[in-house]
Amino acid sequence: MKHLFVALAFIGGTVALLLAAEPPVDPKAEITRLLTEQSAAWNRGDIPAFMAGYWKSPELRFASGGNVTRGWQPTLERYQKSYPDKATMGQLAFTELEITALGPDAANAFGRWRLTREKDSPNGLFTLTLRRFPEGWRIIQDHTSSATP
Repeated sequence: MKHLFVALAFIGGTVALLLAAEPPVDPKAEITRLLTEQSAAWNRGDIPAFMAGYWKSPELRFASGGNVTRGWQPTLERYQKSYPDKATMGQLAFTELEITALGPDAANAFGRWRLTREKDSPNGLFTLTLRRFPEGWRIIQDHTSSATP
């Protein structure tokens, strides 16, 4: 009888732990939400909030226009210099997203970007490498290219 009680207590404890565990989260949904938050921040003219989607590390890698910028702070400064005001920033849209989980804590995202501004509409492609941190998914590498006009 004692063994039966121990076995039932063990099974009950295991079931309780399984029920208390968080359900698995879909990385594609989380990464899509991150990119949606980034575009919303951009469209408000808030570059620091846009940068919240990036890994705040000196190891962040951002490649664009034949140049590589390393580090979160230099990437922020690059964006602020390239887009000094809301008119220059325009309205950002991400489309054709393809997100591939590489494991429970790593993913790639591919897609198109487009800025809609008063006088032009630059656009291109991007490839992101993302990693899940305790605070959520963050971009650790960004390779963005512009389409030829």
